[in-house]
This record gives sequence, C-alpha cells and structure tokens, in this order.
Amino acid sequence: MALQFTVDSLESLDEDVRDLYVEENGKFRLNIDGYEDPTGLKTALQKERDASKEAKRKLGEADDFKAQFEGLDIDALKALAAKASTDEETRLLAEGKLDEVVTKRTERLRTDLERQVADANGRAEKAETFANRFRDKVLSDSIRAAAAKAGALSEAAEDIILRAKGAFKLDENGEPVAYDGEEVIYGKDGKTPLSPLEWAESLRESAPHLWPRPQGAGQTGDKQGRSTGKKRSEMSAAEVAAFTNEHGRDAYLRLPK
Repeated sequence: MALQFTVDSLESLDEDVRDLYVEENGKFRLNIDGYEDPTGLKTALQKERDASKEAKRKLGEADDFKAQFEGLDIDALKALAAKASTDEETRLLAEGKLDEVVTKRTERLRTDLERQVADANGRAEKAETFANRFRDKVLSDSIRAAAAKAGALSEAAEDIILRAKGAFKLDENGEPVAYDGEEVIYGKDGKTPLSPLEWAESLRESAPHLWPRPQGAGQTGDKQGRSTGKKRSEMSAAEVAAFTNEHGRDAYLRLPK
C-alpha cells in the first residue's frame, strides 16, 4: 500500500507507519529527508507571474496611447489651437465681455509687434556694424593711397589715417569728403571739395616729420636724423634716452632700423 504524503489524523494509518509522520500545521506529513516547504517558492513564483501580467498591461496601455497620436497632422493641430482661441472669443462676446476680448487681442498684437521690432532692430544693428567696418576700411585705404602718392613715409601711414578720420567722411557714393562740422571743406580752387591727396600734401608744413628728410638738410638735419651714426637697433637704452631728449621721439623714429 502506498503511503500518503499528508493525512488529517494518524488514526487513519496503520500503527506500523505512524512513526513515519510528523505533525505540521495541524496535519501530519510524511517525514522525508531533504524536504523543503514549497510555500515560499509558490509565493515568489506567484509574485513574478503577477508582475509579468502588470508589465504587459502597462505596455499595452502605452502602445494604445502612442497609437492615438500616430498620423496626426501638426498643421491641423495648430489650426485647431487657433480655432480654440477664436471659439474662446466667441464665447466671451456671447457673454457680453467685449472689453476682455479687446484686451486679449491687443495683448497678442503687442507681443507679436514687440517680437517683430526686436528682430528688425537686431538685423539693423548687424547691418550698421558691417557698414561701419566697410566705410572705415574704404576711408583708410583712400587716405593711405593719397599719403603714398604725396610721398609720405610708409611708416607714417597709420598716423596720417588717424588724422584724416577727424576730417573725412564717406559720402553716399563712397567717396571721402572733408568736413568742418557740417560744412564741406573745399580745396585751393574754392570750388572742388578738398581731396585726400591735397589734404595729405598740406601736412608737409604742419607735420614735416611724416615725410622723408630732404637731402642736404645741413647740420640741423644731421642732428635730427643721423647725429649718432648708429642704427636704432645698435643704440643702447641710455643712448636712446639721450637722443630722444635732445631731438625728440619723431627724430629717433626716422633713424635707420
């Protein structure tokens, strides 16, 4: 006869096998070596099954939610948003709230206008910056060319350009024109606006150091340009200081390098 694994009472068993059973949870279980209570395993397995079912349920809900938005037309959604705004105004008008409708429309117009003005100002600032750089380059190139044609020292070009920027501006045609305040400055003929070349040549008298020293300038010229008999690179710091104190910085710069 096969032995039952669990019984409610030992009375139902033969006396010879009753010692093979142990009491457990109000019943009697066949005492077997290596036996483990499967209750914990069953509980854990059931939890895993429940978690799997919940995950599948949520995944299905996510797919359903995603499917709701597939194929939607974005432009149509924007149109619906605009229509909703219009419907809101219709409702307010129906309720007699005209002032509120006007306020909302005015606010929308103001916001849009401010954005357009900000964009336009930004573009204008960029254009103005570019134009100023262009004008500055054109003017500088014109003055540099005039100074070179007038025979000025090449190293004096930047000095001459700085002086010119206080007098010359580009006109609407991109030509340099000399001004005294708002009045145009005319050349020697009194009819033609003063040209960069004529202006540069006038610096010979007011700024002679910007031009090469005339040959045979005599003792004064020698003192101003070559009294040391040395190049600038050959002079010590003390010699440079002594020379500039006696003859000036411009005379020192005219010495050979």
